[in-house]
Amino acid sequence: MSKEVIADDRAVLPADERWFDILVYTIAIVIMLVVSYPLLFVVSASFSAPAKVLAGEVWLWPKGITLEAYSNVLHNDKIWRGYGNSILYTFVGTLINLGMTLLAAYPLSRPDLPLRKGLMLIVTLTMFFSGGLIPTYLLVKDLGMVDTMWALIIPGAISTYNLIVMRTYFQSSIPWELQEAAHIDGSSNWRLLLSIILPLSKPILAVMVLFYAVGHWNSFFNALIYIRREELYPLQLVLREILLISQSDAVDSSVGLEDKILLAESIKYVVIIVSSLPVLLMYPFVQRHFVKGVMIGSIKG
Repeated sequence: MSKEVIADDRAVLPADERWFDILVYTIAIVIMLVVSYPLLFVVSASFSAPAKVLAGEVWLWPKGITLEAYSNVLHNDKIWRGYGNSILYTFVGTLINLGMTLLAAYPLSRPDLPLRKGLMLIVTLTMFFSGGLIPTYLLVKDLGMVDTMWALIIPGAISTYNLIVMRTYFQSSIPWELQEAAHIDGSSNWRLLLSIILPLSKPILAVMVLFYAVGHWNSFFNALIYIRREELYPLQLVLREILLISQSDAVDSSVGLEDKILLAESIKYVVIIVSSLPVLLMYPFVQRHFVKGVMIGSIKG
């Protein structure tokens, strides 16, 4: 009986609501197609014959399937060295980011911290004003971090936005009364942080790990400025070199000039797939954490 009532209620929806639903679904489908098509085209072009891609014959499905570009890219030692460097930078950098952000956000969330609002104002100002690229480079150089992995990690050890998001979580999701009760029972600040705050903060810690890890994986500008030795290049910088310097190290020198040009065109699509694949594989599993992170930052200032 209840199912019939529900069915009847759905059947008698006002016309404006039905048209609204149709409009929403239509817009969602259009957005999905607009976002999905470039990715599908890149995948198809990476497997297609370069001549057919340049001739505009590839629209959705691969034509003249070939794996020559994949073979050239995946047999390039620089690609694998870049992968290893990016994994190292992402792992170490995320650990440092997480620790520094936690140690800054938790004190700023406590109402008993003296000058808390003034400190938070100073931290927030860094989102809008900075010393600039040249002073930052001079500082990193004076600290002896140029041409080291630390130049990619230490200057951005704390993201102001992530700090505010984590502080907001501590303020809105962990009752201050619980922390007061722990102090009354004789808990020190470190014991409170390690035994109570951290176990209750798993969602925001997951969000921070994801934000920082994706940022490190996709970053190349700092490496472009601070890194000179090729053996320290992260993956994104290696792929940039392949794209912008005619792919000379990724193409077999035995082929002719015309074949080099055609193969270089395919390699452009292959390196996009190589660099994006880890994030694309990870995103479906962590999407809800990203959404929650955005919602945490929008609930309370």
